[in-house]
Amino acid sequence: MTRIASVDFLGVNVTPKTNWCFVLVRTEDGLTGIGECTLADHEALLEAEARRLAARLAGADALARNAIARLIPHAPGGLVAHSLISALEQALWDIAGQAAGRPIHAMLGGALRAAVPLYANINRGANPRTPEGFAAAARRALQAGFRAVKLAPFEPLVWEDAADPAQRAAYHQGLARIAAVREEVGPAVDIMVDAHWRFSPGGAAGLVRDVAPFGLFWLECPVSEANHAAIRAIRSLANDRGMRLAGAETLAGLGAYRTIVEAGCYDVLMPDIKYAGGHEEIRRIAALAQTAGIEIAPHNPTGPVCHAHSVHLCATLPNLLPLEVQFGETERFFTMAPGHDLRFGPGEARLPEVPGLGIALDEDGARATPWIEMTQPWLDPRLG
Repeated sequence: MTRIASVDFLGVNVTPKTNWCFVLVRTEDGLTGIGECTLADHEALLEAEARRLAARLAGADALARNAIARLIPHAPGGLVAHSLISALEQALWDIAGQAAGRPIHAMLGGALRAAVPLYANINRGANPRTPEGFAAAARRALQAGFRAVKLAPFEPLVWEDAADPAQRAAYHQGLARIAAVREEVGPAVDIMVDAHWRFSPGGAAGLVRDVAPFGLFWLECPVSEANHAAIRAIRSLANDRGMRLAGAETLAGLGAYRTIVEAGCYDVLMPDIKYAGGHEEIRRIAALAQTAGIEIAPHNPTGPVCHAHSVHLCATLPNLLPLEVQFGETERFFTMAPGHDLRFGPGEARLPEVPGLGIALDEDGARATPWIEMTQPWLDPRLG
């Protein structure tokens, strides 16, 4: 039996606005599995939940994932608890692959593709945050080989503040950012726009009309995830104009996704391996989505461990669209986790062929910059 010796939390500050958080599961026979649980502005809660889990997992069989990494949808800890369970499940797959001498994608039944297609989220790499700054970030992504880019152009708009004249200015600035990116990349490159739930249903209907000339591949998260009727109506408007509607990045568990699949909310589901329950739960979500003709494009805008796990997962999904990567945020994405080279190919990620996840954390380097409390949340807490 491969017994768990310890479960450790490691929070790392990587930019003035970004922390990454990891779980390390160590076994008595010397293996270490890693998972990622990054959840912005909740680092202290993640650390406390990791301590709670560690206290009950010492001595458990690290290969008994079904018993010790089951996502409970009604967990009182909510998304924090789901994030730790998801990271634990990831880490246990890493251990299982190392113990078996096989990469995770092979343990999941085998890859359907030799490389996973990627798109570049240019949002955090855009500086200044002007239309010209976004266009320059898109140009850098194209020069790196990407053929699809995503931006979140509407900050600081929040629909509850619509009476403030500054909100109308923010909306028009967002449209100008999209227009600049489209002009920069030309018609052959796919553009995705993340609205971060900033709109009311009526405002989202106007948004669909106003972005239609830009030929978006998808519009993402225009309204609150709870508003199924409005999402379904917006999906219809978007589809009539040749756009997909995408969302559901912070849901956890098959049951939560079943509800939105049955409601007909989205063309594209975006489960995040940090939140949705890990590899096996997302494979169940993807299988359910496939029965309804829905595509899967996992949410993946954070650190290298989430990315590495997402690549293994995506290699096995038949209804896959390109996987998100955070482009241009920090070089530490590539240097913090030695092993399989995480640097992006021409718009794709090659699969590791070494046992387990294929990377390990540089723990000493990571601990040199511990997580810091952010003075301002990255997203207005009224959104989501």
